[in-house]
Amino acid sequence: MIRANHFLVNVADNNLFHYDVSINPESKSRATNREVLNELIRLHGKTSLGGKLPAYDGRKSLYTAGSLPFESEEFVVKLIDPEKKDKERAEREYKITIRIAGRTDLYHLQQFLLGRQRDMPQETIQVLDVVLRESPSWNYVTVSRSFFSTQFGHRGDIGEGLECWRGYYQSLRPTQMGLSLNIDISATSFFKPVTVIQFVEEFLNIRDTSRPLSDRDRVKIKKALRGVRIETNHQENQIRRYKITGITPIPMSQLIFPVDENGTRMTEVQYFWDRYNYRLKYASWPCLQSGSDSRPVYLPMEVCKIVEGQRYSKKLNDKQVTNILRATCQRPQQREQSIHEMVLHNKYTEDRFAQEFGIKVCNDLVSVPARVLPPPLLKYHDSGREKTCAPSVGQWNMINKKMINGGTVDNWTCLSFSRMRPEEVHRFCGDLIQMCNATGMSFYPRPVVDVRSATPNNIENALRDVHRRTTELLVKEGRGSLQLLIVILPEVSGSYGKLKKVCETDLGIVSQCCLPRHASRPNKQYLENVALKINVKVGGRNTVLERAFIRNGIPFVSEVPTIIFGADVTHPPPGEDSASSIAAVVASMDWPEITKYRGLVSAQPHRQEIIEDLFSAGKDPVKGIVNGGMIRELLIAFRKKTGRRPERIIFYRDGVSEGQFSHVLLHEMDAIRKACASLEEGYLPPVTFVVIQKRHHTRLFPEVQGRRDMTDKSGNILPGTVVDRQICHPTEFDFYLCSHAGIQGTSRPTHYHVLYDENHFTADALQSLTNNLCYTYARCTRAVSVVPPAYYAHLAAFRARYYVEGESSDGGSTPGSSGQAVAREGPVEVRQLPKIKENVKDVMFYC
Repeated sequence: MIRANHFLVNVADNNLFHYDVSINPESKSRATNREVLNELIRLHGKTSLGGKLPAYDGRKSLYTAGSLPFESEEFVVKLIDPEKKDKERAEREYKITIRIAGRTDLYHLQQFLLGRQRDMPQETIQVLDVVLRESPSWNYVTVSRSFFSTQFGHRGDIGEGLECWRGYYQSLRPTQMGLSLNIDISATSFFKPVTVIQFVEEFLNIRDTSRPLSDRDRVKIKKALRGVRIETNHQENQIRRYKITGITPIPMSQLIFPVDENGTRMTEVQYFWDRYNYRLKYASWPCLQSGSDSRPVYLPMEVCKIVEGQRYSKKLNDKQVTNILRATCQRPQQREQSIHEMVLHNKYTEDRFAQEFGIKVCNDLVSVPARVLPPPLLKYHDSGREKTCAPSVGQWNMINKKMINGGTVDNWTCLSFSRMRPEEVHRFCGDLIQMCNATGMSFYPRPVVDVRSATPNNIENALRDVHRRTTELLVKEGRGSLQLLIVILPEVSGSYGKLKKVCETDLGIVSQCCLPRHASRPNKQYLENVALKINVKVGGRNTVLERAFIRNGIPFVSEVPTIIFGADVTHPPPGEDSASSIAAVVASMDWPEITKYRGLVSAQPHRQEIIEDLFSAGKDPVKGIVNGGMIRELLIAFRKKTGRRPERIIFYRDGVSEGQFSHVLLHEMDAIRKACASLEEGYLPPVTFVVIQKRHHTRLFPEVQGRRDMTDKSGNILPGTVVDRQICHPTEFDFYLCSHAGIQGTSRPTHYHVLYDENHFTADALQSLTNNLCYTYARCTRAVSVVPPAYYAHLAAFRARYYVEGESSDGGSTPGSSGQAVAREGPVEVRQLPKIKENVKDVMFYC
């Protein structure tokens, strides 16, 4: 038995009514809508609304338990706008129309939860979810499904003008045990409520504020502050609020604008002195801009303060991520306690909305039955002292073992961009080659051309030079081509992406990068890990499942040629409005061992989740219809490598949210089908389509904390723990698997959801296969938390992101003329990725 952070929910047998709400004048802000509705309930709740306490989603929907005394009704309320100056203009009148939209009975939901009905009553669950969000929406800052507040304890400074707030995530889910409230603690980044000057100083790390801001800094600030609400305090006893739309391109001292109808013009500094008797200090800095480009409002940074409680939604840098993790990382025991305390703090029994709708939430985490799957035996080369290996608690090592297929490297060289001395670089190469040979590779000790050092400011030329020199020499001697380039990176980060782009898409070089701080003092563990990566990059294999060599040893894989796919899409970070999304698909190329994966990547429209290039059919004036796409290319490669065509397909798809399950399944299954049919008429191998979710909030805790036989070193549940009852879907085939041993914090199990299964897997067979595959990840001697094909797809997509981002240095969009986001006509054209060279594509270059 283990515990999960799911809390059982009971609902009284009420009739729920849904009403449409329209507010005039319309407001985009949910907060304003809530204010308006709250005022309406205050005025008419006891009378016209028949004493009902409605739950409101902040937009168009209102829900009540039992009906209101009317079908449709209009109301008028007046609200005082705190952001307006004079009282007359500050009062705003709102017209509210409420009309019946539908009613929901809970019978349908009960049937679904009992497993007697397949389609989920999404609406009903949503109503109850809105009801349970109503109270916290008033008391806390809402960020999608989470609530944050400074009441939840310490707010930590995470650097560059940001702080981290604690909060909790809450979501109502249908499960086998009934309705469950999934509650987890969470944290996110907020702007510190400081003056804008303070923010800019911290954000840009500026000591001297008398110097003007560079263009680059100005653009950075504009990106960071666009859309942020600020308040000004330079006018006597009144605070006004604005939203920042941009930043002026020139400093305040040069900013001249008309101040009256007669066309009198003045600088900002003059205007503030004349109008408010206020002497501005930061005249060399630009102004904030509010309002539109045609009617701008200029606000000096020094009179503006950032309004508290605004989330920072753009990408955090590495240091901020580290700080936020440091502040929130908790061992299982603490985390479970924090969750439990949060639930008690929320007092669901006293929540008046929950009472109104008859919802009861249990205060204790639910106990669920689990199984621990045994680890697989791993096979190593027969020449090593240990030919097989039984991992213990999710890990093992390479001592006394040799790679099952050691790669051969005859032609290599090394290029150092670091400040390491030449003799240190030589020593490192020697140590690394010795480790590669000791673990089973055949690595020639002397480089093709001498190990070189180069300056980091001209990476591309240095790479081209090495490529040219080695190619000339090898061609002259008839010795093939360069198989591996070892690169020691510069001390300053930022060149990895460019280097990989040039090597893989331009020159066709397989490279292994090392950081100077590791290379100058390499320990055995480090060298071993690098050797594992080099081996698969030159076409070797590190280990395979021992059962792969027994006839029918791996159920559902060994009996017929099986290809396993992994697919993922990575999207650009928030705030990048036009960058493409990148899809990657990998597929196993060796059967029956399944350890080698070939990877393909493709760019597609911004933030599109469905993989566009799985299959394509185009017309060619000469050849007629030409079929292509990633699935087809990988199926052909599999046949070339194994001499067999796949008779079974397992497709692990990462990164799809629940709302997109059916959409993705429909399109991508169709593409797989078409790709197969395009190869041979009537070729229809059965497909199992599994979606993988890491970004969920279910956490599993050992029933008895601190028992060494029931937990790993970090106090987490044991690797191989699988849960497929109680907290899983009422009717569908899904399970949670924690395949890895925890290192720090609380392990996050991976949620596997089988959307389609023509191979008729038993639950145990798919769970065991998935768990066993987690022991075949090439880059380390540990079981990983996500099945390797999906992991590799993620790495390949991430690598391809460098191919596009290498083109713009700050990895971002270009500065526009003003702070306005540019509204573009039609879709942005997708820039195709540069093609990866064939010799690179043939190996696991993305490792």
